[in-house]
Amino acid sequence: MGATDDATADRKLRVGIIMGGLSSEKEVSLESGRNIFTKIDRRTYDPVPIFMDGRGALWEIPLKLLMRNSTSDIEDDLREEAVRIPYESLPERVDVVCLGLHGKYGEDGCMQGLLELLGVPYTGSGVLASAIGMDKYVSRRILEINGIDVPRTVAVTRRRWEAEPEAVAAEIGGLGFPCVVKPNREGCSTAVAKVAAAEELPAALADAFRWDNLALAEEFIAGMEVTCGVLGVDAPEALTPSETIPTTGLLSLEDKFLYGQGENKTPARLPAEQLERVRETAVRTFRSLDLKGYARIDMFVRPDGRVAVLEPNTLPGMTPSTVLFHQAAASGVTQAELIGRIIRAALEVHAGKRGPL
Repeated sequence: MGATDDATADRKLRVGIIMGGLSSEKEVSLESGRNIFTKIDRRTYDPVPIFMDGRGALWEIPLKLLMRNSTSDIEDDLREEAVRIPYESLPERVDVVCLGLHGKYGEDGCMQGLLELLGVPYTGSGVLASAIGMDKYVSRRILEINGIDVPRTVAVTRRRWEAEPEAVAAEIGGLGFPCVVKPNREGCSTAVAKVAAAEELPAALADAFRWDNLALAEEFIAGMEVTCGVLGVDAPEALTPSETIPTTGLLSLEDKFLYGQGENKTPARLPAEQLERVRETAVRTFRSLDLKGYARIDMFVRPDGRVAVLEPNTLPGMTPSTVLFHQAAASGVTQAELIGRIIRAALEVHAGKRGPL
């Protein structure tokens, strides 16, 4: 029997909203989870706030902890104020999980695999698609095979950099300067550096290697940065693309998620035919990587008009200021309606799967 078999017509669907976690994005995750909890339609759903602590343990938390300023503030009082939820008991507590997690161990297939073993439906993409979406290098290779433009990229392992730094620097130099250096599997602009000259590479790579054993150096694209949400399962649809305007040379975590930082324009300031090209590229990316339910695709419009895909976000930010809600609003969809569509997509795709999603 599936996790939703006990749900009846006279009982609201119990939605476990998991937030926090172990990644560098846990504070954003807290904001996402809090916003989902606040905006979810309580006429249909019974939300259950679930916090993942720094050891990966799950806790059902009361409202007074949910409203704390940071994940560390919540962790301080978990044992006194919250109820521990052993993994194996999760199916008894919720009918479906709405994942507010971001980054490693939440967005990369790890949590998805656990939920598959427990038989609990969850929002977003499946195990493989989540893992691929988190791995920028692998996802770019797949997109390139499918004829989708991606930045020219040099992948650098920590061991190779330590063994032959001059050869690696020469290879990266082939991209031209400036270039961008980043960890392969991090989000929210963590350890992303714009490198103006070869002598800046060691520091940039050292920072990237603090987060991953594989770093990427990629060409610097001088065009317009855009992002576009995609919703659906078998017939995904793109939302209205947004233009992202950073406050500095590169988009920061604050630009993406904090009020009053950076600027997003929805729709992006592009001709109608170019906006449609961005939407088409977003849907092609969604399909090529076998994403499910919802995602946000980050892209650049090159000066010559080509659309290059930077990366997919398989569990995009759901904070109050995130562009996904702006884009939905441009199509007349409220925050509660968007959350509802994401949950219904999860139930649909998990009801029809054969084996893990």
